[in-house]
Amino acid sequence: MSHPNQSVRRLTVAQALVQFLSAQYSERDGVRHRLIAGTWGIFGHGNVAGIGQALLEAGEEAMPFHQGRNEQAMVHAAVGYARQRGRLSTQAVTTSIGPGATNLVTGAALATINRLPVLLLPGDYFAARPADPLLQQLEHPVEADVSVNDTLRPVSRCFDRITRPEMLIPSALNAMRVLTDPAETGAVTLALPQDVQAEAYDWPEEFFAERVWHVRRPAPDRTELTEAVRAIRAAERPLIVAGGGVHHSEAEEALKSLVDATGIPVASTQAGKGSLRHDHPADLGGIGHTGTAVCDDLARTADLVIGVGTRYSDFTTASRTLFQNPGVRFVNLNITAFDAHKLAGRTLVADARSGLEALSEGLAGHHVSDAYVAEYRAGKERWEEVVQAAFRADDDNAVPTQTQVLGALDSVVGDDDVVINAAGSLPGDLHKLWRARSPRQYHLEYGYSCMGYEIPAGIGVQQAAPGTPVWSLVGDGTYLMMPTEIVTAVQEGLPVNLVLIQNHGYASIGGLSEETGGERFGTAYRHRAADGTFTGTPLRVDLAANAGSLGMDVLRAKTVRELRDALATARASDRPTCVYVETDPAPTAPGAEAWWDVPVAEVASRPAALAARERYDRHTADRRHHL
Repeated sequence: MSHPNQSVRRLTVAQALVQFLSAQYSERDGVRHRLIAGTWGIFGHGNVAGIGQALLEAGEEAMPFHQGRNEQAMVHAAVGYARQRGRLSTQAVTTSIGPGATNLVTGAALATINRLPVLLLPGDYFAARPADPLLQQLEHPVEADVSVNDTLRPVSRCFDRITRPEMLIPSALNAMRVLTDPAETGAVTLALPQDVQAEAYDWPEEFFAERVWHVRRPAPDRTELTEAVRAIRAAERPLIVAGGGVHHSEAEEALKSLVDATGIPVASTQAGKGSLRHDHPADLGGIGHTGTAVCDDLARTADLVIGVGTRYSDFTTASRTLFQNPGVRFVNLNITAFDAHKLAGRTLVADARSGLEALSEGLAGHHVSDAYVAEYRAGKERWEEVVQAAFRADDDNAVPTQTQVLGALDSVVGDDDVVINAAGSLPGDLHKLWRARSPRQYHLEYGYSCMGYEIPAGIGVQQAAPGTPVWSLVGDGTYLMMPTEIVTAVQEGLPVNLVLIQNHGYASIGGLSEETGGERFGTAYRHRAADGTFTGTPLRVDLAANAGSLGMDVLRAKTVRELRDALATARASDRPTCVYVETDPAPTAPGAEAWWDVPVAEVASRPAALAARERYDRHTADRRHHL
């Protein structure tokens, strides 16, 4: 109950929640942002009369509403929005109970793994249980309070079920705290029983007052900073590994200042690419399994690796086979102690920008050797020749290869265009070859590498950056996973550009299958042959027609020249546009410069698997624990 002298407002739980969310702001460096910029929703019996009615009553000014077509895709759109806005603003997602709620799980996992904020508001079963069981209710024989929403617990950074109105106040405040905490953020779930959503309560007016959540920039500990500076000054072959934390902290200029002063080269993870502009002399491109030759060569001989905002995934470390210098050590600048302690590194627990600025001050007057600079710059020049060869098309009338598709796009985009991808063979090609021109241009979701992310994420990015050309790059396999939000882009008038590459199957996994002895089993989109295998003729599907039927303008390109023209036309359009191209399957991307551990059958009868196991055993001998 409210205090007798406290001013109150009588609202339902759902109405109170929407009013509360409309008054929440984040602030960093003195700049304020609306924290929950809008709400995505698909309505069913679990939320239509609760959150749905509350959104209607609040109106578009208080809480903009966006109509989705798939619950997972709505989360992807919110995540794309949050990433484009530097994690300082996000969106909420509401669903009904049952399948609507469980469809959130994949998107929630993606958000939490990538440390990106999103607020999930799934409906839930009646808290009072007037009827039992309900439609879509999971009946657990020993835990009656378990619902399907509990599947969101392991993929959420914060989870609560609001079974009484008064529970909302502390839970909502805690949810905002987690969303704005740069070390803890991810998916936040408030499960809302449908009867509680509609229940009225006398809310204190203070609950609805504007509240500003400061996003802190913790400075490094003095002792940790002193040790990090000492280690860097003593290193002869230091290498910076820039991760997503550089972008989240908007630390790109701080990184550039440090590199300009010290000459230390920079390798980038998928999340960190674009931390330096591609033509900066110290930017060596991607690192790890999908990295460049110059990056991986330097990583093998580095005596000190300086991780900035990276969680050191297996792709980055080449499954712990990349850093081969016997004396290699690590200094890890990260806002989370959990990541800073990885690879037994010297920890520098701080905001990336604050930490880099402190390192620059502590390293004043220090510079790596001229010989080291000359070595990595020569390697960068050699790799640029590889990029140009992969992008170049000697015959403009030929069917393009996948890397020539990227070359054509490279020739069309401007500095501020955003290129989005998540899965398939494109992430590897992009990591090796793409020339990132600005911090937000390279938008690769590779923490979860979720097929189907690209189109809805493009919508979220377009909402976050109106007027910015946005490119969602997908293969046919990814497109078939989740084309539904094309309808949303058309409805909202968002000119997302879709580059749809037809290569008749799961090309990336087909190549991996071949490498690991699986002989591309089950990876091609083909009819069954006489022996029952999927080795017949390619499926006669027209994905371009499908995109057109959902409301997109479609441009078909059969040659390199037509592709280049179509991309330019799409960029100039104010309508959602699909550029459809069938590619030459001949591999033209550079091969992997480092290993990735995918276990191979230890015993088998087929020659391909036996040969793959021999290769696997040779690589595993290079694995090491950094202690």
